[in-house]
Amino acid sequence: MDEASNTPQPNATSPTEQDPVCGMPVTITDDTRSADFARKTYHFCSDKCFNKFDTDPYFYASGNSKKQQDTQAQDADYTCPMHPEIIKKGPGECPICGMALEPMTVTNDDEPSHELVDFTRRFWLSAILSIPLLAITMGPFIGLPFREWIGEPTAIYVEFVLATPVVLWAGIPLFKRGLKSITTWNLNMWTLITLGVGAAYLYSLVATFLPGLFPPSIRTATGHPPVYYEASAVILALIFMGQVLEMRARERTGDAIRALLDLAPKTARRVLEDGTEYDAPLENIMTGDRLRVRPGEAVPVDSRVVDGQSYLDESMITGEPVALEKKVGDTVTGGTLNKNGTLIIEATNVGADTMLSKIVSMVSSAQRSRAPIQGMADKVSAYFVPTVVSISILSFFIWLLIGPAPSLSYAVIVAVSVLIIACPCALGLATPMSIMTASGRGAQAGVLIKDATALELMSKVDTLIVDKTGTITEGKPTVTSIQSFSEGYTEDQLLHIAASIEKGSEHPLAEAIVHAASTKKMSLSNSEDFEAHTGKGVSAKVEGQLYAIGNPVIFNLTDKISEDMKQKHQTLSASGNTSIYLSNEQGIIGLIAISDPIKENATEAIKQLHEVGIKVVMATGDNALTAKAVANSVGIDEFKAEALPEDKKTLVDQLHASGAMVAMAGDGVNDAPALASADVGLAMGTGADVAVESAGITLLNGDLTGIVRARKLAIGSLRNIRQNLFLAFVYNSAGVPIAAGILYPFTGALLSPMIAALAMSLSSFCVVMNSLRLKHLKL
Repeated sequence: MDEASNTPQPNATSPTEQDPVCGMPVTITDDTRSADFARKTYHFCSDKCFNKFDTDPYFYASGNSKKQQDTQAQDADYTCPMHPEIIKKGPGECPICGMALEPMTVTNDDEPSHELVDFTRRFWLSAILSIPLLAITMGPFIGLPFREWIGEPTAIYVEFVLATPVVLWAGIPLFKRGLKSITTWNLNMWTLITLGVGAAYLYSLVATFLPGLFPPSIRTATGHPPVYYEASAVILALIFMGQVLEMRARERTGDAIRALLDLAPKTARRVLEDGTEYDAPLENIMTGDRLRVRPGEAVPVDSRVVDGQSYLDESMITGEPVALEKKVGDTVTGGTLNKNGTLIIEATNVGADTMLSKIVSMVSSAQRSRAPIQGMADKVSAYFVPTVVSISILSFFIWLLIGPAPSLSYAVIVAVSVLIIACPCALGLATPMSIMTASGRGAQAGVLIKDATALELMSKVDTLIVDKTGTITEGKPTVTSIQSFSEGYTEDQLLHIAASIEKGSEHPLAEAIVHAASTKKMSLSNSEDFEAHTGKGVSAKVEGQLYAIGNPVIFNLTDKISEDMKQKHQTLSASGNTSIYLSNEQGIIGLIAISDPIKENATEAIKQLHEVGIKVVMATGDNALTAKAVANSVGIDEFKAEALPEDKKTLVDQLHASGAMVAMAGDGVNDAPALASADVGLAMGTGADVAVESAGITLLNGDLTGIVRARKLAIGSLRNIRQNLFLAFVYNSAGVPIAAGILYPFTGALLSPMIAALAMSLSSFCVVMNSLRLKHLKL
């Protein structure tokens, strides 16, 4: 009996089940792989699926593998490094310049790009074949007369054999880009390279095989005109060298993002209900999973502590390596480092919803955005290539008509040199490279740039509006005193009413009131008809009675504020307390004073902001006395008290009208309108999502030192961009006339096309390396 007959064969009655990993139907036979988990048997279509299940049975048994596959199957967005407005699904070529598209989001994959591998291979072939070409053509100048040894006719054919693979194989990607630029009339650096190299090679080809087409005056004794195979091959080798160096340097701009990605562990220790623990792949962690974080391990995902106590290094958020205590009920961020104790945490945000993923996404988006200053380079580039082609053609005919003999050879050299040296690659890279590097450097310092426009405008800001709570103060207020204005209410009763109303609110002042009630172990009542009065306070019914916390205007009780109430309110406010009234529909029944400590570094940060030329204005919903006390203590220039959300926006508009460049920093929902209307919005990362969405820059550490860092980053970035543009403009302005032969009457020498190619590659490389200096910018 043959081997096939020994294999169990399924039949029509064989049971069929679904593979929990890949979702494929599995016909069960005696050889089908299976595994038991949670009192159920699962069957698999292959050993690969069985092994995946074995590493994380809980995940696959819960039916989440299909959702994960759908997410992974989506093609990533790709964009052009020089034209970030081009966005496509999956890899491809830029329709404008022909460059290979790159992923918009950096991953921690260490594999080099396909284009880098391909161009490196083409560079080495070009270099290897160009060396003997140079030896044949340049040998006589260094005492190695190879041409004499092998004979002039043979030397020309050897040059043809060596140069042809470089031009017709290695140069194919560059020529494709150049031809595409001509057909679409998106003229760019590849246009010039194609014209220059193509002209040199085709001229040499005709001179080799059809020498009779050339006038006798330019032919050598062997009957052949001079050829420029070595120029075409060496130019391509140098261009590939420049491209390889540039791509390697460009990949380094993603180092900051990769460093962020590396903060998250590759696995997480899942704790099941029965107490079983095992290490699961990070991408399999689901919301609600319980995970163990041991000392020295990184927190895998954003979570809430459900058991244990420890200290976490949150320097990725705060920018300061100060460990903070975490206990039951506290939130922890994925990527932060557990220092000593063991924690059991419950996952709250996973995958793309974690703070770390959002940071990476925001930085990646910023790196691909365009700064307004790029518009100047774009305008120049639009006219530059046609101008260079015109100069090349004009130079060719001038040298052909009035140049010394052999004029045709000189004309070809000049025309090719002009085309090659003028490639505007450095001009196109000047701004994007700086933005990419600056965005990564900012992420390392807790400054997330939403787009390049915000970065450029931040360098020009001269006025900063800041909120008080959470920006200048800690944002963790505490109740300092309670004053009763009605004999029917004790201080504890007032606290009970206020806390019952505020227990569902996330406002820092509300949390302070609820915390004070919790400290006294009060049992709070349920509130009804809760209503928020924007910028004024809240109201709700407690035990059938309607109360309001905040401004007495809610119940139209402003005229019921007695002199004694005003005096107590002013006294508390003058000492830096926020005093809020508690009222019912009949009158004002009490006053609650809440103090929010000023951040330790606020005074020094204000001083540094003044040193970099920024005037600071504080806008707060607090009363004037409290605002004045805080402003005086930290050295703020001006303040606006009792500011409603629309008042903050009005303040921004007024400053705009006076000619100021305004940045607005805030962390609450009420700050969103002002953040959106300011020239630059600065959101504290510890604040509300709407504030973050409305801002151009997000500060993860949530204090004023982050604003100082953002300012320094913006100034350093714009200075770097200007340096790059200066290098590119000066290089092209000087290079084109030199290549055209303007120095020939004085020196008697022309710029070789090979030297032009080297200079062109080095100019782009210099721009890239100058941009990478931003990685070490001191913030």
